[in-house]
Amino acid sequence: MIPEQQSLAAARVLLVGDVMLDRYWAGGTKRISPEAPVPVVDVNDFRALPGGAANVALNVATLGSRATLIGMVGADEAADVLRTGLESAGVAHDLVTVSGSPTITKMRVLSRNQHLMRLDIEDGFTSVDHAPLLERVRARAGEADVVVISDYAKGTLGPAVGDVIAIARSAGCRVLVDPKGDDFERYRGAHLITPNRGEFERVVGPCADVETLEARARELVEHLGLEAMLVTRSEEGLSLIGREERGLHIPAHRLEVFDVTGAGDTVIGVIAAANAAGVALADAVRLANHAAAIVVSRLGASQVTWDELRHAVETVDRPGDRRIVDVAGLVAEVEAARGRGERVVMTNGCFDLLHVGHLESLRAMRALGDRLVVAVNDDASVARLKGPERPVTPLADRMAMLVALDCVDLVAPFSEDTPADLIARVRPDVLAKGGDYQPESIAGYDAVTAYGGEVRVVDYAAGYSTTDLIARIVGDRSAPGS
Repeated sequence: MIPEQQSLAAARVLLVGDVMLDRYWAGGTKRISPEAPVPVVDVNDFRALPGGAANVALNVATLGSRATLIGMVGADEAADVLRTGLESAGVAHDLVTVSGSPTITKMRVLSRNQHLMRLDIEDGFTSVDHAPLLERVRARAGEADVVVISDYAKGTLGPAVGDVIAIARSAGCRVLVDPKGDDFERYRGAHLITPNRGEFERVVGPCADVETLEARARELVEHLGLEAMLVTRSEEGLSLIGREERGLHIPAHRLEVFDVTGAGDTVIGVIAAANAAGVALADAVRLANHAAAIVVSRLGASQVTWDELRHAVETVDRPGDRRIVDVAGLVAEVEAARGRGERVVMTNGCFDLLHVGHLESLRAMRALGDRLVVAVNDDASVARLKGPERPVTPLADRMAMLVALDCVDLVAPFSEDTPADLIARVRPDVLAKGGDYQPESIAGYDAVTAYGGEVRVVDYAAGYSTTDLIARIVGDRSAPGS
């Protein structure tokens, strides 16, 4: 279902719409202001990220596709920051500068991963001339496979949205629209529009069940000359309704929802990139559903990489415990846990013939944080470390035994002799080992301590050894411990 990276790299997406700058001010709060009953935030983290249509463009570019963005900004510092962010993400842009209007900016104040306030700076581009925008669309549409219209009703598109659709269709592009407001008539002639359920019901009225929703969506599809409509239904999933007799209703993937900011941007961005890469619409929607599940588990608007998306697809489609992940999945899961403010503990080993000594050490490690992730040597690396007769238990069985333990949250294999590179990539809060190690001798110590993490050694239960167990099984009680 997921397209090859080469296909995504060749896909060309033109994005037109309301461009914003998302600013985040974050810090701790320990007191109430003496001036008013509000918390005082000691800000120590400042971030500025492209938002709105620019975030859709980032989603396209992060998957490896070619994204070009057209929108409107003011002649101000926020526009400069926005351009820098786009360029660093590999997004080409052709922005119209509107003198006398500010760049649309959303400023969010956060503490302990909670939103305390949002301040919006905008004037709606109320008296703007849309001719420069349309000139840019005409110049760029011939270079695109798909055109995305990202409408936040901030004035960038205004009455020109129909002209944008007409220009795109004349250039042979597919047109996808993320709509706003209760007038879908203005999107007539697009191939797909993607309202959320609230937006959809403001147009057609309340839908008590999915059958009603589907029937009313199909009426709109016919009336507006669309190919299909995608209604995003939050935790209930996605509904794709075309002109066929039956719609496609995809349940949401059940990950912990942490922040829904930007989820709609991710959905239409992934659909656009996949569609431009030759993926059929229904499969592109399935991919977008996977991507949305990833981004809502993080704080703030974010994007999904090809590796993360591939992992998500393979994890859901693969039988067995979904806590067994690959390296990309491990990094993504730890990042999501970190975004939720969780303390992640990581350990590694062969875990050949799991025994009580392993269990007690793993339980002690889990007590050091909120999540315990275990990196497991694959069969080839165990053979290099322990000898050609090891492992006794193959990798798949060793990982299955580990995730059966209530103290283990995630398991991932690695193929190197040492997990140092993997540890540096995962960046756990705590790196733990069981035994009589000196912390400085543990693989990954330098990387973890360099970014301020901890390296801990937990007690290893005496009298338990895989080598001794093997010796007892084969009758060689004189074999040394390991």
